[in-house]
Amino acid sequence: MKSSYLNTLIVIVSMFIFTGSVLLVDPPERIFIDPNEVDKFVIDPADFDPDDGETAILRHEPFGRKDEAVYTRGTKEDGTPIIIAESNNAISTVTTQIDADPHEFQYLEWEWKIESVLESGDLTKKDGDDFTARVYVTFDFDSSDLGFRERVRYTAYRAFTSFDIPLRSLNYIWANKAEVGTVAPSPFTDWVKYVAIQSGNEHAGEWRTEKRNIVEDFREAFGEEPNNITGITIMTDSDNTEESTRAYFGKITLSKE
Repeated sequence: MKSSYLNTLIVIVSMFIFTGSVLLVDPPERIFIDPNEVDKFVIDPADFDPDDGETAILRHEPFGRKDEAVYTRGTKEDGTPIIIAESNNAISTVTTQIDADPHEFQYLEWEWKIESVLESGDLTKKDGDDFTARVYVTFDFDSSDLGFRERVRYTAYRAFTSFDIPLRSLNYIWANKAEVGTVAPSPFTDWVKYVAIQSGNEHAGEWRTEKRNIVEDFREAFGEEPNNITGITIMTDSDNTEESTRAYFGKITLSKE
C-alpha cells in the first residue's frame, strides 16, 4: 500500500511538471478583465520583461530544477514586437494571470510561427509530450467537483506541495504529427486537454494567425461549461523528447467577438 501511494504521488508530481500546469512560485494578483469596461484584452510582447518575476503580465515561470526554455524579446521584419522561445531539452512558460468570464470573452486570437516540429514528439506518449509551440488557457475549477478518485489524487498532491494546480487547462498546440482538429487528453492527466490547431512542418517558417471560441472548445474537450479563466500562457518545451526547437509568438487577444 505504501509503495502504491508513493508511486501515485510521483506520477502526479511528474504530470504537472511535464504538462506546464504548475506554478513554482506564488502567483501575483490576477488582472480582472471587466466586461463592462473593455471589449478585449491584449497581451502584447512589447510588455515582456524576462527579468521581471513579479509582473502578472507575461511572467516567465521556471520549473524547479529543470533546464529552462529561453524567452527573449524580438521583432518581425516590420518592427512588430514578438517573443522568441528557444528550448534545448528544457521547459518553462510565460504566463499572464487574469480573471475573466469566458462567456463574456469567448474568443482567443494569436499569432505564432515555428522553425520545425519536434521529430520524436507524440501527444499520446509521455516521452513525446513536447511541442514547439502551444498557447494554453487555464480555468478555475473547484476540487470538490472532482470524482472520488480524482479528489484523492488532488488531495494527496496538495498534501506534499504548495503548488497551484489548475484542474482545467485547454492547450492549443502546434502538433508534431497529430491531425489538425484532434482533441485529446495529455498522457499525464485528463485535467489537461490538447487541441491541435496546426500540425507538422507544412507551415513551418510562416506566421499563422489563429482564432478560437474557447467556450465551444472547452465544451468539446471537457463536456461541461467553463468557469472563469485564470491565465493565458505560451510555452515551448522539449524536456521529454530531449530535442532542440524554436518558436515565435505575437500578440494574444482575448475578446468578446
